[in-house]
Amino acid sequence: MPDFPTAEEIFPPRPDDRGAADDGVRPRRLDDFIGQDELRANLRVYLEAARERGKALDHTLFYGNPGLGKTTLAQIMAAELGVNLVCTSGPVLERTGDLAAILTNLSRHDLLFVDEIHRMPVAVEEVLYPAMEDFKLDLVIGQGPAARTVKIDIEPFTLVGATTRMGLISSPLRDRFGIVARLEYYAPEDLARIVERTARILGVGISAAGAMEIGRRSRGTPRIANRLLRRVRDFALVHGNGEISEEQAAAALRRMDVDESGLDLMDRKILGVLIDHYDGGPVGVRTLAAACGEEVRTLEDIYEPYLIQCGFLKRTPRGRVATAKAYKHLGLGLR
Repeated sequence: MPDFPTAEEIFPPRPDDRGAADDGVRPRRLDDFIGQDELRANLRVYLEAARERGKALDHTLFYGNPGLGKTTLAQIMAAELGVNLVCTSGPVLERTGDLAAILTNLSRHDLLFVDEIHRMPVAVEEVLYPAMEDFKLDLVIGQGPAARTVKIDIEPFTLVGATTRMGLISSPLRDRFGIVARLEYYAPEDLARIVERTARILGVGISAAGAMEIGRRSRGTPRIANRLLRRVRDFALVHGNGEISEEQAAAALRRMDVDESGLDLMDRKILGVLIDHYDGGPVGVRTLAAACGEEVRTLEDIYEPYLIQCGFLKRTPRGRVATAKAYKHLGLGLR
């Protein structure tokens, strides 16, 4: 058969098209991690103590809203300790055998990162208890009268769990974590520094004012800041000279329906429906979700936390209520 040319031979990629720069956006060391100052300082102590003792780091649980750096911190911990990081997620671990296969293949002091750990099945969770405490696996082999319990020794390891819903983790599992840390929303100044760092990695020119403009509209979340930077970069490249100024950033973000407080189209729709349809509330979350055409869980986990954090929305026993700040932000008068 004739040798057909590959796609890369026909369309050779340019050096900046290979995605290598994008892969390096996540910080690799604790010194490069921006924000979460108190957590970062404490984590530095825990890591140094584990290295000095020559023991596995205590099991660690990170919780907080999506995009705040839980996965990044797990990668940094493995890099700082010089061990392997094995990643999985709660929904993937459907059977006890899945978890047993992972645990028996871990090397000494490795980190096992379980994202969305609150979604792990109860049967799988119970296998973790002796593994976390005694580094042993209790497995049942066979069925019926022939079934027997086998104990398997595993290498000492560190379980790093991440969750966006701390209340859904059972008490027995939560109490077995030696380190429990909450990740808070980031200040606009920290987000501006993150934007500047990402811009340097991506080779994008940006002014300090432009970085601050993106940072203060990023909902306190680095993931959103980096996403907005990439989209603003596109506008600056097509409609400008590729350099991001404050004016270009503001214009691009307006095109993307991100206002000065970081609210997007759905945020304003939630507040608008609450005010226009229900006179500012109170109204139940299910009714509000149906009126907005959104799922209840999405409303509770994605949109409400930031609206409450900014003081635009209140949760009351009778339902959701729009605040006076929400009326002012939307340019409406109190009714």
